[in-house]
Amino acid sequence: MDWIWTTSSYSDGMNCVEWRKSSYSSNNGSCVEYRIGTNVIEVRDSKDREGPVLTYTPKEWEAFILGVKDGQADL
Repeated sequence: MDWIWTTSSYSDGMNCVEWRKSSYSSNNGSCVEYRIGTNVIEVRDSKDREGPVLTYTPKEWEAFILGVKDGQADL
């Protein structure tokens, strides 16, 4: 899998973090992290980094984002 790497602000120059925290995550612990590969998008809960990872194809991710924008995820 080819990952798009970004350098975290927490990186020491040698040990870069591959997961990125969503800019929409709040400071109350409700955080989502993601990483984007060539053919996959992975999402996890930042409070449970060893826990499950949701994996999406680019088409599935696009459908999810469009659904959110359309209000389908409103509670």
